Amino acid sequence: MIRRTYGISGAAVLWAAAFACPAAAQGQAPEPGNAPVKPFQVADGVWWVGASDVAAYLIQSNKGLILIDGGYESTAPQILDNIRRLGFDPAGQVKIILNSHAHVDHAGGLSALKAATGAKLYASAEDGRLMARGGKGDFFLGDKYAYPPVKPDRTLRDGQKVKLGERTLTARLTPGHTRGCTTWTFPVTVAGVERQAMILCSNTVLPGYRLTGQESYPGIAADFEKSYAVWRQAPCEVFLASHAMFFRAHEKAKSGRPDAFMDPEGCRAFFEKGYAGFKAILSRQQQAADR
Repeated sequence: MIRRTYGISGAAVLWAAAFACPAAAQGQAPEPGNAPVKPFQVADGVWWVGASDVAAYLIQSNKGLILIDGGYESTAPQILDNIRRLGFDPAGQVKIILNSHAHVDHAGGLSALKAATGAKLYASAEDGRLMARGGKGDFFLGDKYAYPPVKPDRTLRDGQKVKLGERTLTARLTPGHTRGCTTWTFPVTVAGVERQAMILCSNTVLPGYRLTGQESYPGIAADFEKSYAVWRQAPCEVFLASHAMFFRAHEKAKSGRPDAFMDPEGCRAFFEKGYAGFKAILSRQQQAADR
């Protein structure tokens, strides 16, 4: 049984339980949070089109659509169906695909989505290389939980703008969870007022991550520190993330309020709780290494 938790431990609990299942033991990717759900609006022209916990976002512009994240390989048909439910044609209207990070639950469906839409795929350098290898060679997972490889069409730098029509999104590199984890910020309209939205990549320290002495990623702790500095300074009025559990997505959607996803206080509280958890894990690992 998985206890429903939020913050830095939520996804860690979910993945830890999933990786203990028989399929994971055989090297097959577990698929927690992949139940189909109907799309819902989070801001004007911005929708959740992902699964029950694994996120995907659709952003409308006057020049076409931007899709963020691809879920698992098996999530791709759900995402395409949700786009159609909103009245759009994925093949004719999705122009750009972006990614939060290149783990199997966010990049597994990118190859299929890219093929189905003909869209250009943009990614950070580090995670772009990882998705081009189909998730193999990950600093922590190694070659486990691979997925269909997909090569990005464009490599993004920290702070780079992605523009389509009147929409402008900013790529903010926030490594730690992966080497190229990318948090997205962009202006949206909520109840007639312009607000600043954030789609958090992930701040999760997965069970087994070594924040000290990690030979395959020696700078992981320093990267998490830098990422928390970015998250604290970045605009975050409409708080969104790569997992529904991080920001109580379905609870907010059910409220029916047009400003349900306006949550600047929740955003800041999430990062403060997450940072405290990160520092606690780091302290324990440093103490253990000193013994």
